[in-house]
Amino acid sequence: MATIDLKTLLGMAIKTQRASLGISQEELAHRAGLHRTYVSDLERGVRNPSVDSIEKLARALELSVSKLFERASE
Repeated sequence: MATIDLKTLLGMAIKTQRASLGISQEELAHRAGLHRTYVSDLERGVRNPSVDSIEKLARALELSVSKLFERASE
């Protein structure tokens, strides 16, 4: 059985919350002060986000950091 790493799970949680807010990757990037391609890479689980980036994304997604990680673990 293949395991999914935390980067992939976090990316899926970011994408799911972004979609539930009805915003594009570009809008999320703007709200978080990040580049759109960086957000895309995070959603695909190919980048390892910094703590600062995680905090910016959580705020932009209208979640706490702990809630974002909680959703990633579900």
